[in-house]
Parts: sequence; structure tokens; C-alpha cells
Amino acid sequence: CRCCADSRRHSSILYNILRSEERAASPAGQGPRRGPASRGCPCGSRRRVALRSPQVACKAASAVLVKTLRFVQNVPCFQELPLEEQLLLVRSCWAPLLVLGLAQDRVHFETVESAEPSMLQRILTTRRQGEQPPPRGPAPGRPHHGPGGPHLPSAGEIQAIKGFLAKCWSLDISTKEYAYLKGTVLFNPDLPGLQCTRYIEGLQREAQQALNEHVRLIHRGDEARFAKLNVVLSLLRSINANVIAELFFRPIIGAVNMDDMLLEMLCAKL
Repeated sequence: CRCCADSRRHSSILYNILRSEERAASPAGQGPRRGPASRGCPCGSRRRVALRSPQVACKAASAVLVKTLRFVQNVPCFQELPLEEQLLLVRSCWAPLLVLGLAQDRVHFETVESAEPSMLQRILTTRRQGEQPPPRGPAPGRPHHGPGGPHLPSAGEIQAIKGFLAKCWSLDISTKEYAYLKGTVLFNPDLPGLQCTRYIEGLQREAQQALNEHVRLIHRGDEARFAKLNVVLSLLRSINANVIAELFFRPIIGAVNMDDMLLEMLCAKL
């Protein structure tokens, strides 16, 4: 990639600034650590993007979130669980359930490249202010923003979402199939802190069995359909909840914690 080749020139301003930052941060006698991230290309899938029409897309996503939580509330087995268990399940699966809802409602959205400050601009700004340079990305499990404000999703992260939607649309998933897929996602027995693990595991197994039986009944000529639908579930693991929050909800709720909003919506009668 030409941009990577150009960035390796030792005479460049950016190279010298980054080298001085690395030397200052490294322990005495040790050189800067070189991991896979330092060798990556800053272009392409790493470009930061934002919604082209945030008002339209955020409104559609908010409507899908309300419908998703209404679906969850109307599942009798879910209502039988203690409130703490309900909250654990919803907090862990709201994003994949939402993306399934976006696919079901065929919500389309477009993104544009953002004018987010470059790494060089950030370094120069923080040097003038006497601050430490901002981190390059969110730590695993942390919100998708840091001291310098929210970090917009990358083009690669958005492509994962769009690829998932395209996969669902290519399979022409029915309403019942979506319901069984959502049940499989909702009742995840592997979450730490759950008390009713066996009960939840049984509910997930029932959802999978119901999906299998429905597919065998309706799609008798397509023996691979059940496997294809399970591939859809596996694709959900590549979608980050923080990315969904930053893309569809940060523009309308600002710094409000998603967990707090989910709790409020779950306890309300939607």
C-alpha cells in the first residue's frame, strides 16, 4: 500500500513525532514494542465513518430497539426469570437482537467518511495542551469512546454490519425464523453471573429445535437451510455492541449509558 510505504520514510514529520513519543513512553534501555497493530495500514477499513442521514437512520434504529425489547418482554419464559437475570441477558444481547431487527425490517443506511482529526493532528493538539496522546482505540469491553470524545466506527466495522444484513436478506428469512433466531440469541446460558443456567440452556435448546423443525417443514427441498441460518448466528459475534451504540444511538442520546437506557426501557411497558 502506498500510504504505508510513504509513512515509513524516516524523514517525515509524523514518523519523528511518533518515534519521540515511543522513546518517551518506553522503559530505559528498551526499544518501542512492535506488535501487529503497528504494522497495519491506516487506510481502507480503518477509515472513520458516520451516518450519511443520521436523523433517518437513528430514528429507524430506535424504533427497532423498541420493537426488540417489546418482543423480549412478550416471551413468557423470559418473564418468569428473576429481574437480575433478565437484565444480564438483555445487556449482553441487545446489540445482536437489534441487528437481527434491522435485517427483519430491512433497514438500509449509508455512511460517509468522517472528518475526524488525524493522528498527527491529535498528537500536535495534545502536545500544545501538555496532555498525553489519546489512545488509538477502545479497550475490549470498554465504551467506544475515550477522553478525547467519542470514536466513530471504522469502515471495516460498518462493513461487518452491512455484510450481516446482506446475508440475512439473501436468505429471505421469515418472521418465524427471525423469532427463533432471536430466542437462540436471547437465552445465552454462557453468561457469567447467571443463576438459572440450566433453565436458560433448555430455552435456547428449545428455540434451536423449533427452528430446525420449522425449516424441515417449510423448506423440505433445502436441507442446508438450517446450517445457513446458524451461520447467520455465527456472524453476529463479529458485531461490536459499542459500534452499534456509537453509530445509531450516540447521536441522539449523547453520553447516556446504554445499560441505563435498556433498564429504563425494560421496566417500562412498551
